[in-house]
Amino acid sequence: MGILGDSLDKAVAGTSTRPIPKSAGAQMRFLVRHEKGSTRVVAERLGISQRTVERYIKEQIRRPRKDLAARLVAEVTKDWQPRVRDRAKKKAASTAGITIETRARFGFTAAPGTTDDGRIRLITQHLPPAYAARLFDAQTAGATEQQLQNIAAEGLQEIYFKDRGRRADGLMVEFTDIDYVEWGLES
Repeated sequence: MGILGDSLDKAVAGTSTRPIPKSAGAQMRFLVRHEKGSTRVVAERLGISQRTVERYIKEQIRRPRKDLAARLVAEVTKDWQPRVRDRAKKKAASTAGITIETRARFGFTAAPGTTDDGRIRLITQHLPPAYAARLFDAQTAGATEQQLQNIAAEGLQEIYFKDRGRRADGLMVEFTDIDYVEWGLES
């Protein structure tokens, strides 16, 4: 996806209550169970042969190459504890909200007499549940990175810069040159 989408996925994955299986064989067996016993589908997901998947399941191969090990962990993480993830998303979208920590360039369109020069800022801000819901809905609908960035920019504009409408009326915030973004969900 992109930096915001990957960071959202990482935050949701961080809500898991148990660690993913450690060995390659256990990870492969989990994926096969998740795909209703289809070693062919797992092989396609990982970009390896069906026979290789079967050999990992039978513990004939124990140590995958580094690139395969990384893909295997990524695929298992995507499917690990879906109900726990859904519960965390629902909680963030309904009551808890979401926290964003970012270092990026923020530019402004504001009233005459104020500076509109963008500058790098480090911001940590809790966003209300409405923005969490919009982010998760957009991500589920397959939104682009720019669309997710626009939702995050709007949230920061309203909550951080405008202080929920108490100041800086008419301010428009641009969220660009993202150095990093981390999202936080309550467990």
